[in-house]
Amino acid sequence: MTDTAPGARRSDATRKAILRAARERFAADGYDRATIRAIAADARIDPSMVMRYYGSKEGLFAAAAEFDLRLPDLAGVPTDRLGEVLVRHFLDRWEGDGTLAALLRAAATNPGAAARMRGIFADQLGAAVARFGTEPATTARRAGLVASQILGLALTRYIVGLPPMVEAPPAELVAWVAPTIQRYLTGAAPA
Repeated sequence: MTDTAPGARRSDATRKAILRAARERFAADGYDRATIRAIAADARIDPSMVMRYYGSKEGLFAAAAEFDLRLPDLAGVPTDRLGEVLVRHFLDRWEGDGTLAALLRAAATNPGAAARMRGIFADQLGAAVARFGTEPATTARRAGLVASQILGLALTRYIVGLPPMVEAPPAELVAWVAPTIQRYLTGAAPA
């Protein structure tokens, strides 16, 4: 074992503590109101350590926003139920994890957060849409249209708090939104 191993373990533990505190603080306060000082206090470290490891608030947010959409394997889903499965999945993800809401809130005002959100949806949703056999020329467009609906739904329900959207039970939202998602995924591309 080298002399740096204990320091490396402390460094890893410090990074994990910072990321955990940042995720909680960004989820609770949003990007703009969360401060490096508050995150450092939550992690029980000096604020300079946050800057040492992540360079800036934006760098910390980008690291904390590493987010897996945990998309279901669409290969086993009957083609006519793809929209329903995706909408239900996203509602479950939004309901169960404040990090995605924090990322959406931050993306509305911060270019770095917007880039992170674009990357998450383009990479993960784009790959999922491609796997079930869409025409390669329309895969990115279809994934983008799905993202526009999912993000719009999330914005009105979880960020803006539009009463009809907040009050609607998830099953009702699935019934309303799933046909649109289904059309984006499997409908004929416009001429």
